[in-house]
Amino acid sequence: MASMELDQDACYRAMVTRDARFDGRLFVAVETTGIYCRPICPARTPKRENVRFFASAAAAQEAGFRPCLRCRPDCSPELASWRGTESTVVRALALIEQGALDDDDDVEGLAERLGVGGRQLRRLFAQHLGASPNTVAQTRRVLLAKQLIHDTQLSMTMIASAAGFGSVRRFNETFLRLYKRPPSALRRKHGEPARGGDAISLSLSYVPPYDFAALLSFLAARAIPGVELVSSTSYARTIAIDGVGGTLEVSPSRTQENRLDLTVRFPKLSALPSILGRVRQIFDLSADPVTIAEQLGQDAFLAPLVNARPGLRVPGAWDGFELAVRAVLGQQITVVAATKLCGTLVSVFGSPLAVGSSVAAGLTHVFPTPARLAAADLSVLPMPRARSAALVSLARAVAADPGLLNPQATLDEAVRKLCALPGIGEWTAQYIAMRALREPDAFPAADVALQRALARADGSRPTARQVLSQAARWSPWRSYAALHLWASLVGRPVSRRPAA
Repeated sequence: MASMELDQDACYRAMVTRDARFDGRLFVAVETTGIYCRPICPARTPKRENVRFFASAAAAQEAGFRPCLRCRPDCSPELASWRGTESTVVRALALIEQGALDDDDDVEGLAERLGVGGRQLRRLFAQHLGASPNTVAQTRRVLLAKQLIHDTQLSMTMIASAAGFGSVRRFNETFLRLYKRPPSALRRKHGEPARGGDAISLSLSYVPPYDFAALLSFLAARAIPGVELVSSTSYARTIAIDGVGGTLEVSPSRTQENRLDLTVRFPKLSALPSILGRVRQIFDLSADPVTIAEQLGQDAFLAPLVNARPGLRVPGAWDGFELAVRAVLGQQITVVAATKLCGTLVSVFGSPLAVGSSVAAGLTHVFPTPARLAAADLSVLPMPRARSAALVSLARAVAADPGLLNPQATLDEAVRKLCALPGIGEWTAQYIAMRALREPDAFPAADVALQRALARADGSRPTARQVLSQAARWSPWRSYAALHLWASLVGRPVSRRPAA
């Protein structure tokens, strides 16, 4: 959504009233100061003729404006109200968030990974974000660096590495050009610089409403023993990137509204952008709950469910392979049984977490890598031989093609590739696409629980084909519809009537 497509007068009214619902949806650039702000900025309201509005921080920055030091656009929710309308842009942003353009700004290489041309990718970014892919990547680096300067006591060298800058020199030059001052001048003095081994704590914004309790409940029921710990107020887990292990913990902020507090313990600071991106995916922080609720609420069947659970999100996954293994293990058995089996797999084939890395007792292992399971003898696990073979085939496929479970293909392409693997059918592929590939329109129509949630008044259940037909009007937010249907079953007695 380019800036020219925004209703400038409506945007100005939202800014005048400092409407928090528009935080992350638009950015306000003031011509007389050269600064861009969030619509909730407490500064004096500028005159209408002196402001321009942009759909993204990157678009404002590409137009020559610099971030406000008062309202801090680096703390703004990373919204994507166009999600579901241009999957190529969504997938490109996910890869940029993982550092795809940090090293060499290779837009052509990024486009090739997505199966499009470089010119087409630039055109899509201009259309939907009002900025080029390189500007989006640079804005992400700058805003993350600025948040680290404000909220941590990391040294400037450590911040440059953590934010994805290739060198300290590039880091300094970027801040001098954008802020007309060195990055150290933006720091608030409070204490000594942190060391590399210390925990890093940051806050992550989201747009309300947000049913955090429901998301924690979903994760708690599926928490892998030794890898994840979920309480009534927090989520903690072990993590591994490029063979290096660590931990993270997420909980609601105690001091700020509409924020989650994240604490990371990881020895490689350069991995921080990837860690932040994955945490945002786990907790679905880029969702636009207003847009999603407006569309799903138009359906007579879903409307009361949406109204009953405002802000319901689709839980993501730390790692696509981990989620895919869990999905295969969970075929035709209960959630409890699948969780126990997954814990056994981790205890046998996972890597022990280094002493001193854990945030809490009980986090003991990192999940096994594809290479480890590809060479493993899974016959020691209590499960059918066919399922063991399916896991080995999956592990070998991901070890040979790590992009198989990355957001590079369209939903149909991803499902087709997954279904080509032994032991993975349509239900499993759609579930993986929903949670691991972050496809907002993925929908496991063959799921028995969905069929039960859509049961008719006489108790009969629709077939998978009938469910898929009914769900057509929920597109492009069918994943969220599935969460609402699953949530509607909580506390409902299980019917013994078999599926049609």
